Amino acid sequence: MAAIGLKEALHAGWRWLVEHARGNVPAGPRLPPPSANREPLRPLERVVLTDAVARRLFDDFAAHRATPRGDEEIGWMIVGLRSGAEAVIQGLLPAGSMRDAGVAHVEFNREAYGVAIKFLRQRNPLLDLLGVVHTHPGSLRHPSEGDWHGDSRWVGKLRGREGIFGIGTADARGADGFIAQPSPHRQVRGPLTFSWYVLRHGERRYRTTPISITLGDDVAAPLQRCWESVEQHAIPLERLFRQQVGFTMEELELDGQSVLSARLPLVEPARSLRIVIDRDDVRWYLEEDDRLTAIRPAPGPLDRNAYAILAKLAE
Repeated sequence: MAAIGLKEALHAGWRWLVEHARGNVPAGPRLPPPSANREPLRPLERVVLTDAVARRLFDDFAAHRATPRGDEEIGWMIVGLRSGAEAVIQGLLPAGSMRDAGVAHVEFNREAYGVAIKFLRQRNPLLDLLGVVHTHPGSLRHPSEGDWHGDSRWVGKLRGREGIFGIGTADARGADGFIAQPSPHRQVRGPLTFSWYVLRHGERRYRTTPISITLGDDVAAPLQRCWESVEQHAIPLERLFRQQVGFTMEELELDGQSVLSARLPLVEPARSLRIVIDRDDVRWYLEEDDRLTAIRPAPGPLDRNAYAILAKLAE
């Protein structure tokens, strides 16, 4: 089989979306670099969003309302850092096209989130799931009784046994173009508003939490750009992450499109199995130094094909 140059086929490395405030978001100082010396956890008193995350929440909510599924609830998992009595939300993971949603509920694709957290922790091992943001129809700006029944069972598994929950509604009368904060726990842009709460394990009631914005990126932006591929192959990718030491994933730009690239190192130095995933299109390569040789396995799940190729290479 013909070999092709790796640099010509793939633009290796992360392509992070770096956005800065442009006068439309009230912003504080830029976040310091992550530190392993986090303070002991205390009950949450303050939540901070990066400006890129804040803008994406409003942008995604507005875009969703303009789709044929716009009357359904929509949601996001939030990831970030916990330290002391503070949490910093640094990324959003979308509900995605494979969500189960209606006018009164939204359920997420759990397998995809398992892959996403492993993907993000390759870059920053300190990142945690912090909670959930979702929208409500009408003007219910507070978590519902149904929300509590689900959230109360889940928060005990989070770091600090406490979760952050945002509720989005489309009943505000704010100005378009910038995010305002009419109260400590609520943000508004145009007709859209997000209200923020905290729920601790064992508590019966949510409590409002002050929210603020600081300059920073959305660390999950690479995943958002290729989320359909993550969803479609989540189960075999999760298995490879768990079963293969050194298995890694990254977002690459190939032919002007964002794709997932997974890499499984082989025993021999400078050799690995490279998988390029763009929804249904899955391409396999043997990577040797800076060269790629295409491999064409039989159709099948990613993990099964990976092990079949490894067996062939072992022969």
